[in-house]
Amino acid sequence: MERLTGRLAVVTGAGAGIGRAIARRLASEGASLIVLDRQPEGLAETEALLGEAAHGAGQVVRCLEGDVTDPALPDRLRALLAELGRPLDVLVNNAGIGGGGMAHETSDADLQRYLDVNLVGLFRLSRFAVEAMRGRGGVILNLASIYSFIGATGSAAYSATKAAVAGLTRQMATDYGPEGIRVVALAPGLIETPLTAERIRSERWRRHIYIDQSPLRRVGRPEDIAAAAAFLVSDDASFVTGETLRVDGGWTLGRYPRPTAEWAE
Repeated sequence: MERLTGRLAVVTGAGAGIGRAIARRLASEGASLIVLDRQPEGLAETEALLGEAAHGAGQVVRCLEGDVTDPALPDRLRALLAELGRPLDVLVNNAGIGGGGMAHETSDADLQRYLDVNLVGLFRLSRFAVEAMRGRGGVILNLASIYSFIGATGSAAYSATKAAVAGLTRQMATDYGPEGIRVVALAPGLIETPLTAERIRSERWRRHIYIDQSPLRRVGRPEDIAAAAAFLVSDDASFVTGETLRVDGGWTLGRYPRPTAEWAE
């Protein structure tokens, strides 16, 4: 499948995990990529993998070391697009931070960090993308979370920013749809990445809550998110905008474990 041949996508947080998987999937479907991360080692590994995934004539892969909280980042991307002589077709706002604590445990500085990374940086890059896409259309894909929709203990600042991402997705889809710009989002459930793998293995309660109580009874893979991302940014989803697609194994449907001997009277 080469649904994205001839298109240029920017993927943030592409140095590992979900961002890397999305970049690889888009490259495998023909897209040229600008991959962004603040970790140069991760970027180098992603670049090597994209070289293997990209197989079409004229595909371009460029790496950009940077932080989404940097107000100068849109200008750097604008200059890189001009250097490449290519328009922007897709922006994937994947970079973000998780974790945190309950509201009374969250300082002003902690809250500001979540806002800066998960919301302000995403907002700033989305504004840049709209400017770049006006007059020709394009797709902005945001990474929200299942916590955009439900409460989760110990994640006050994270949940607040991810709920804001889902709201911003709807608002921008409404504002810019008439100009041919689609704005969509993905809400991952528990995904096994280098940041979560050890916790999944070592914390039995986490496995019980997120796997035993999920209809599909498994943890997600970065490739699950990447496949959904490739669909949403392709023309196969040309009539989809403003939606936040949950990719969570059905977890948010209702967490009801099946009867087992452990719960028998």
